[in-house]
Amino acid sequence: MSVAQGFCDARFSPVWELLESRLADGREEGASVCVIRDGATVVDLWGGWPRDSLVTTWSLTKTMVALVALALIDRGVLDPDAPVAKYWPGFPGDVLVRHVLGHTSGLCGWDETVALEDIYDTERAAALLAAQQPWWRPGDGSGYQAVSHGHLVGELVRRTTGRSLGTVLREEFAGPAGADYWLGAPEAVDSRVVPMVPPSSAGPVPSDRVAVRTLTNPLIPPSVTTTRPFLAAELGGLNGQGNARSVARLQSILSHEGALGGKQYLSPQAIERVFEVQSDGVDRVLGAHVRFGLGFALPSPAFPAIPRGRVCWWTGFGGSLVVNDLDRRLTFAYVMNRMEPGLVGAPNATAYAEAVYSCVR
Repeated sequence: MSVAQGFCDARFSPVWELLESRLADGREEGASVCVIRDGATVVDLWGGWPRDSLVTTWSLTKTMVALVALALIDRGVLDPDAPVAKYWPGFPGDVLVRHVLGHTSGLCGWDETVALEDIYDTERAAALLAAQQPWWRPGDGSGYQAVSHGHLVGELVRRTTGRSLGTVLREEFAGPAGADYWLGAPEAVDSRVVPMVPPSSAGPVPSDRVAVRTLTNPLIPPSVTTTRPFLAAELGGLNGQGNARSVARLQSILSHEGALGGKQYLSPQAIERVFEVQSDGVDRVLGAHVRFGLGFALPSPAFPAIPRGRVCWWTGFGGSLVVNDLDRRLTFAYVMNRMEPGLVGAPNATAYAEAVYSCVR
């Protein structure tokens, strides 16, 4: 009996076979995969959990934050080349909006020791970041804003729209698109949230001081991801709740000229800004060679499974993945709850990327 459920176009049968084999041998406890190409859903698979289950998407959340930021850029509300201080008085004056969106701000963590409860208070946590000096000259290479990214962009959104990041995402993207994706999830979805299974090992321990400060202050154990305070918070860097179907649906806006279901969410001109390279080198936090554009990673040595071209992507802790391929009008997403070690290039993410691209080359 098949352990994978859903729909898969025959051309993408290797994706079905991969999910089925990983579920059968225990490499996946639960997972979902979705591929949208040329406006049609050609893969919508899940297994190990019910169809409408939700899971913490970790850093895939940042790709949803990017949608919001691009919409504000599109409307002229936010200028990537302006100082953050234009919108956020008192912010370090040499940090530009594009530095924040491209992980080159030098504000990838907090000087002050913070706990989980501190970062749940997003306005206060953002104020702490604004009060400190960048850890290096802004624009001089990247340092992945693992947790702080959502606080920085979220505060820019709040100050320019008067609404929270999660509210704008829900009202302008997830709601109109009919996508079951949440940032600041209501209590009504709690019963559908699947617990994360931590990786068997933590992976390589970072030795760089910037990496240690970024990734351990605070420590965020996977066990908190089903708790009400975590689900209710709007941590744009890491705590969106969704599945592959909802991730792919929203992100397909980028691979389909800004449109979805007859509605234009972004202009093609705004989408092209994603491909403005902000940094291209070894990231101070990730320890891997990553090319960052505006809000997304671009094809990078860190993840050779992603082809070159007009492609933007990002991954989440444990291996979740979303890829927007504008050349092929294709978006695919993989979301799971059994985590594998590593932050970039986890084996599970690599396997699904290779399977998808084996079907379209």
